[in-house]
Amino acid sequence: MTTRAEYCVIACAEAWRDGGEILASPMGLIPSVGARLARLTFAPDLLLTDGEATLVRPDGTAEGWLPYRQHLELVTGGRRLVMMGASQIDRYGNQNISCIGDWARPRRQLLGVRGAPVNTLNNPTSYWIPKHSRRVFVERVDMVCGVGYDRAAGARHHRVPRVVSDLGVFDFATPDRAMRLASVHPGVTVEQVQEATGFALVVADEVPCTREPTAAELRLIREVLDPGNTRAREVPL
Repeated sequence: MTTRAEYCVIACAEAWRDGGEILASPMGLIPSVGARLARLTFAPDLLLTDGEATLVRPDGTAEGWLPYRQHLELVTGGRRLVMMGASQIDRYGNQNISCIGDWARPRRQLLGVRGAPVNTLNNPTSYWIPKHSRRVFVERVDMVCGVGYDRAAGARHHRVPRVVSDLGVFDFATPDRAMRLASVHPGVTVEQVQEATGFALVVADEVPCTREPTAAELRLIREVLDPGNTRAREVPL
């Protein structure tokens, strides 16, 4: 039986489909497994990094050198696809990882803006959210860190290919670039997703299920990429 976590791995991996020779920057366990799975299957030209100065194979062994100057060229030239997390995300893909509440007197301090503006304005950025709730999917983020479609005019490389949560997959394939429910994971209903979202999603008459992993993909996930089942720590279903 395929677990919810494994559907999430597949949904994250799909963010890198047809990307060509671009740098993958997955943040989080399930996105990392997804990026490595993509490299081993349908995205063989994908570049993986150890986060420092080395290009690596899916098993973690070194295959090349990536000096910081070259890394920045990829970051600012649209040749990297990041999958970040989000403490809040809104209907147009604006992301917040800095604070909850008013910036001048926040109720809670989080990570800070960090590289989110540069990431989102200069290369495609997807998001992974392991616990879908109204606290995360909000009408309006308290502070814009990652830039959404309503604020990105003129940014040549801005794109938000997808948002993946433990309930489904979302994109912005709508006339006004508002968030759309693209698929639900098996066992999840459209009503559950909408109830857990703090704004009205764009929902088609028929919403498909997230695609099934192939037998080969399941074997890679379970036996090669994550034999310890650490993915269940993020999505224990």
